[in-house]
Amino acid sequence: MNNQALSSFIWSVADLLRGDYRQSEYGRVILPFTILRRLDCVLEATKPAVLAEFKSKTQAGLNPEPFLLRKTGVGFFNSSPLDLPTLLGDQDHIRQNLYAYLQAFSPSARDIFDRFDFHAQVERLAKADLLYLVTEKFANIDLHPQVVDNATMGSVFEELIRKFAEISNETAGEHFTPREVIRLMVNLLFIEDDDVLTPGNAVVRTIYDPTAGTGGMLSVAAEHLLAHNPQARLTMYGQELNDESYAICKADMLIKGQDVGNIVAGNTLSDDGHVTRRFDYMLANPPFGVEWKKVEKQVRQEHEQKGYDGRFGPGLPRVSDGSMLFLLHLISKMRPAAEGGSRFGIVLNGSPLFTGGAGSGESEIRRCVLENDLLEAIVGLPTDMFYNTGIATYVWIVSNRKPEDRKGYVQLIDASSFWQKMRKSLGSKRREMSDAHISTVTNLFGDFTEAEQVTVLDARGQPVGEPQLVPATETLPAAPEGGRLKRVPIARIFRNEDFGYTTLTVERPLRDEAGNIVVGQKGKQKGKPQPDSALRDTENVPLGEDIAAYFAREVLPHAPDAWIDDEKSKVGYEIPFNRHFYVFEPPRSLQAIDEELKAVSANIVRMLGELAE
Repeated sequence: MNNQALSSFIWSVADLLRGDYRQSEYGRVILPFTILRRLDCVLEATKPAVLAEFKSKTQAGLNPEPFLLRKTGVGFFNSSPLDLPTLLGDQDHIRQNLYAYLQAFSPSARDIFDRFDFHAQVERLAKADLLYLVTEKFANIDLHPQVVDNATMGSVFEELIRKFAEISNETAGEHFTPREVIRLMVNLLFIEDDDVLTPGNAVVRTIYDPTAGTGGMLSVAAEHLLAHNPQARLTMYGQELNDESYAICKADMLIKGQDVGNIVAGNTLSDDGHVTRRFDYMLANPPFGVEWKKVEKQVRQEHEQKGYDGRFGPGLPRVSDGSMLFLLHLISKMRPAAEGGSRFGIVLNGSPLFTGGAGSGESEIRRCVLENDLLEAIVGLPTDMFYNTGIATYVWIVSNRKPEDRKGYVQLIDASSFWQKMRKSLGSKRREMSDAHISTVTNLFGDFTEAEQVTVLDARGQPVGEPQLVPATETLPAAPEGGRLKRVPIARIFRNEDFGYTTLTVERPLRDEAGNIVVGQKGKQKGKPQPDSALRDTENVPLGEDIAAYFAREVLPHAPDAWIDDEKSKVGYEIPFNRHFYVFEPPRSLQAIDEELKAVSANIVRMLGELAE
């Protein structure tokens, strides 16, 4: 059973709940019951051995917990002889028996159901005479790992959450990152690490997601690594704010045999759950355009009191969008380069590329990233890729262990045209990246090359054949007679300083009614021309350009009395991604338009003639 069919089957439980529950409340029942049945099935094979071990160790007066964990081999256990199918044998006492069954789980598993406030739902179902029917429904679903693997189960959870978010009018994107976007990020994260991907190397690495959601990013990273090198081990860490997503993530980690203590509940920005840890790899898809006013006090306090010893030393973005705070948080979690370094990928919207002028929090954060040579690449994704928004999104790849040929440079890849239409839209998601698209972007990044997409156009400007992706240095084919080649840059490489500039404050003198320059009368300003604030202006000068030469060329010819206030000069950084990929499309010639109009007119005359006959 595929994940769509499975999630639809589980969703059919809603038919039982309709009337007693509002649509927005379905998830409170369906999600914890799905997890309960999954844990039920995972433990089924070791159930007899666990019960025998529990009896013998209890009779011997020993704490049975470590022995039971060893018997299950999955990091949790249940010491009750009950499970969902056996609960159906006593309909009159199903509520009490279900509580007894839940209580028999190990503490890490019980916490999952506490996060869902599952006891309240059990009471509500029992009061509505629905508890037995719902339990029966889930007892008949086969969620054994041999039938439904971990990857499919993870997709089912995310699909259910997406549906519940839609009907509740919530933001599905807070919980769900499209799988193809995760695969792309994971490819970019691991592509340069031959020691990790080479089969037979028994390496151990750590990966962290500060906005873990249901654990999708962590799971895909682990699957990717094991597919290339079964001997590799990836220890997963995460933090998640939403209780339901946290509970699902924790359940998934339990089943995978991960240490669930590595998954922490809470707000990453105000209460870092992994204060002392540093990681080899990191992935994140923080919420877009979400204000951080709720945690403003704690964040500002850390910024002001700890400075660069804390996470937010470079600066703070505007309160309306906290995504760059997660960027700083991940940078603070990078393992020092001397200890092997780190690489991470983070999904951001367009604002962090350019929002804020020189000296602003956003600009200072970009300055920190670029002047410390941390940014490897930015990949522009197609629009309509996410479930809750159709806006443009970008994957930043950040590393403090750049290969030698990448040092001092940033690669920009425009993958906005690399998409195919989905057969069925999911919320705002109408497009997806195919495996071929992901492979193309991965290769462009891995080769660290500049490339163009070349389309052959005929005399009418119509494409001839499929576009070809070629290195920017490759000799291009000849255009057909009367036609031309359309060249669109796809990958470009820039020096870090290409994104920097100095903002100059240009002053002009204040004049009195007679037109004479007003000069200062006291102190340091005595005898100096006084600036006219109404005429004040600014100029942005690229970092590599001589300021005096720029001023003489661009300003003085238009305002000979102007001067620069050096005390107000500020260095800023922005990454005008779209500007670097803009291609001017020349308008068609009047002759071509005239010929097309004549052809259309002739065709209309012909059709009218056919009607008259």
